[in-house]
Amino acid sequence: MTVAKHILPKMPSYRPNFHAFLLLFPLLFMSIAASSAGGSCDGGPAEHSTPLVSFLQRIQTAALKTLGPKSFDPKFYVDLPLTRDLEITEAAFADLPRVHGVIPKHHLERFIDSYFGDVGGDLVYVEPKEFVPEPEGFLPEVKNSKVRVWALEIHTLWKNLSRRVSEDVKNRPERHTLLPLPEPMIIPGSRFREIYYWDSYWIIRGLLVSKMYDAAKEIVNNLTWLVDTYGHVLNGARAYYVNRSQPPLLSSMVMEIYSRTGDLTFVRKSLPSLLKEYSFWNTGIQDEKSASKLPSASDKEHFYRQASSTAETGWDFSSRWMRNSSDITTLSTTLIIPVDLNAYLYKAELDIAFFAKEIGDDQTSESFSKASKARQFAMRSIFWNAEMNQWLDYWLSSGDCQGVHQFEAKNQNHNIFASNFIPMWNWRHVSGVHEDSSTVERVLKSFQVSGLIQPAGIATTLLNSGQQWDYPNGWAPIEHMIVEGLSNSGSRAAGMLAEDIAVRWIRTNFAAYNATGAMHEKYGVNGCGIVGGGGEYKPQTGFGWSNGVVLALLEEFGWPVDREIECN
Repeated sequence: MTVAKHILPKMPSYRPNFHAFLLLFPLLFMSIAASSAGGSCDGGPAEHSTPLVSFLQRIQTAALKTLGPKSFDPKFYVDLPLTRDLEITEAAFADLPRVHGVIPKHHLERFIDSYFGDVGGDLVYVEPKEFVPEPEGFLPEVKNSKVRVWALEIHTLWKNLSRRVSEDVKNRPERHTLLPLPEPMIIPGSRFREIYYWDSYWIIRGLLVSKMYDAAKEIVNNLTWLVDTYGHVLNGARAYYVNRSQPPLLSSMVMEIYSRTGDLTFVRKSLPSLLKEYSFWNTGIQDEKSASKLPSASDKEHFYRQASSTAETGWDFSSRWMRNSSDITTLSTTLIIPVDLNAYLYKAELDIAFFAKEIGDDQTSESFSKASKARQFAMRSIFWNAEMNQWLDYWLSSGDCQGVHQFEAKNQNHNIFASNFIPMWNWRHVSGVHEDSSTVERVLKSFQVSGLIQPAGIATTLLNSGQQWDYPNGWAPIEHMIVEGLSNSGSRAAGMLAEDIAVRWIRTNFAAYNATGAMHEKYGVNGCGIVGGGGEYKPQTGFGWSNGVVLALLEEFGWPVDREIECN
């Protein structure tokens, strides 16, 4: 699916000319094919397909009509592996009886049983070769025995989530939407049966705590295979994700592994893929039910494109991207210049500059150092709001996608989102403002009074829209980035707040685990032990990034023997 989005561009020949930046940011590509939309911010068609994906989408549409939305998981149908050739299966589908255009349920079920394998059967279990029940030196600062037992149970979950691609995917790729990744992987869990891009960063953080260094490298090797094959890291390793990515954290994964292992050979091997992905960032769908409310084919196409863009942000879906927070069809993601995406790209520029310096490529290092300074200036100019002491998303209008846009403060989105504080993640590098103690204290105070800090962690937003990236949900990546930023700020008060939030988050994970026997994709932060909800699918368990963040936080903050783990 072709997607457009907005970032602040690479500017190797940097001059501090504000209008120069604004000439460059409106239209970003997220497509393999060139945009056909001229100067439109929409960035061209939102469709990308293969014959198999197109066919499975037809089955998906038919299943929605047959089952209705309550009994319908759209991902199930596009993950189905064929057991017979596509041409034969298409003919059988065409012959199914229909009553007023609807396939009777028992006919649809019998067809799927006859012509498809089990969903998830194209991945097979593989024992992680480095796994041991209790790694040497595992979480030495976790002194509480109850917490330690639980942490080891989370560590054991890596075994449950370990997979490799089946031989049939490699031998008959035309029968599968799963892509033939070369190495084993850790999947998020439940319906997310394949590797996902930004999930992998926090999975790697957890694997490193578990001393599973090779497993972490294998994940990166799979992602760099996607870059080398498709030109970018896909949202997930499925054919229907080919024209969609997710927040660009590949360089951060390489940095974390290098920091632990000192493996310069691994860095040297990964760097060409990092450069290729960076170039990409600087040059299908569940949403049929929502789109059906729209009057015309062009309106539907516009909505699909916006929905795809939103999925790429990682925040799918949230009022952050909607003009009308109660109506998902008002998604306007392609008109938004997002704070967090640019913070990630700034970090990528710094990472690449560092890696290039490490291997002796001074020219590339200097180029990316200049690019990071250009982005830092642009972030300070466009996102920073000195009255709120936050970094705010910037909205364009559709007419802004051609020519020079004049910055107007009123175009900053003054609503409070957790993303307004993501630049704290690597405070000394990504803040975009002067890193002095007064700035840290102002941002800290702004965060403390923002309303985002809840009894069990940080809420994504303050609005309960029913979307999963809105209140009251908290998500492991957001918790971790903000906590890590506060902890690294150099401020004692910020460090204390970081530990307080980490404790709240660990407690809610523990309580939910005790109540349900599982780690969850998201949590309701308005109370301890609440499993998150909302959105377009049922809450999922497993769960890769939640496991990784709990282990990373326990490594950073420990857990004293006399600190209670139960909800207060």
